[in-house]
Amino acid sequence: MQTHKLRIFFTSVAMLAWPGHAFASSAAVAASVPDLTGHFVGYAALILFAIAYLFVMLEEFTHLRKSKPVILAAGVMWILVAWQYASMGYPDQAGTAIRHNILEYAELLLFLLVAMTYINAMEERLVFENLKSWLTSKGFSYRKLFWITGIIAFFLSPVADNLTTALVMCAVVLAVGSESPRFVGISCVNIVVAANAGGAFSPFGDITTLMVWQKGIVDFWTFFALFLPATISYLIPAAIMHFAVPNKMPPPSDEKIEMLYGAKVIMVLFLATIITAVCFHNFLHLPPMVGMMTGLSYLLFFGYYLKKKYKNGDIQSRKGDDESASNSDSIITFDVFNKVKQAEWDTLLFFYGVILCVGALGQIGYLSIMSELMYLQMGPLFANSMVGFLSAIVDNIPVMFAVLSMNPDMSQGHWLLVTLTAGIGGSMLSIGSAAGVALMGQARGKYTFFGHLKWAPAIMLGYAAGIASHMWINASHF
Repeated sequence: MQTHKLRIFFTSVAMLAWPGHAFASSAAVAASVPDLTGHFVGYAALILFAIAYLFVMLEEFTHLRKSKPVILAAGVMWILVAWQYASMGYPDQAGTAIRHNILEYAELLLFLLVAMTYINAMEERLVFENLKSWLTSKGFSYRKLFWITGIIAFFLSPVADNLTTALVMCAVVLAVGSESPRFVGISCVNIVVAANAGGAFSPFGDITTLMVWQKGIVDFWTFFALFLPATISYLIPAAIMHFAVPNKMPPPSDEKIEMLYGAKVIMVLFLATIITAVCFHNFLHLPPMVGMMTGLSYLLFFGYYLKKKYKNGDIQSRKGDDESASNSDSIITFDVFNKVKQAEWDTLLFFYGVILCVGALGQIGYLSIMSELMYLQMGPLFANSMVGFLSAIVDNIPVMFAVLSMNPDMSQGHWLLVTLTAGIGGSMLSIGSAAGVALMGQARGKYTFFGHLKWAPAIMLGYAAGIASHMWINASHF
């Protein structure tokens, strides 16, 4: 398994701290300066953003890191805005506006950095490798593995995020399906759909759900009202794909990988960190990022404990066999700051570029136009349903950030709906979610854009059923 890709998220489990006052302040700043949507600066900004995102979508083919074009586009867009404002007698407005975007990014950066550090620590302790070896050694048939990996992806992504979950499950199907490319391709489609659906009903399952939660629009526990709609949106395409899975047995495997010393404690500390972040937000009304940073201290102290225990010989005196010695040798190499260093900085910098690009478009005035067109003229039901289709093409992160920046006046049911559609809509195309893009690289040649596209009608059927079930089950929220 390409283990370095596990670091992409948490890029993508995950987690965002999004202060609602920043959106309001940005809107106030934008309202106090001239509209630039019909100006050369506005047109140039749109073109720059389109070109930058085209490079993002072509990353698999160009091998140009996705952070590079959006960072460059963000810088040039804000240069144009600042230059035009200064020439019109508003020299300070651009600086005031961009500081709100930077504050939002700073909270995002610290939040995701902690999450990535925990994911890297669990990876280094062989938590994910242990799960893979357990599944591959059980002798399940291809069809059973299809459902097992899908169901695990659905329930693991709300905690470990959809991208990390998809990568782990893909490693399983690659290990057992080496002689059946057809099984690998269909299972990867199933995993992407399951991971995206599972991430839609938990604030920690996807960046988009985190955005809505951190802004305070939807309460933490209210997100779980999306559980049944998300389940339906996954089960329908999975049931259709089931009949295309080979009804055979994969070659037997006796691989067995044990977790390293301290792995279970780190998992408990990660859970405690999530609880801390939720409590900070719900009860103390502090940014969840502060809770995550506090949770990082748990891992810092545990890393100190591991080193001291090894140095004092406590572990070696209790264990004398070769396997234990190997495990104890790994304890001294555990360094939390190495896990911080191994965070996926390309993803973190990509978020910086996206936030500043969308912030510049909002400052120019385009988001106000989109908000009026989509939510006032077309209505929230149509607009939120279309968000899913946009997410399949553009990616759900900038789409959701744009919706939050528009801040349309909607009921809680519609905010839940846009959270659902942004999450599951990305499953319609392989390029519509970070999970799909990552698996195209991990299972290159077996899971492809057109292989996923073949199942788009089944996924769209699940998408429509998810929306309909939400409107029926959660009618009291509208």
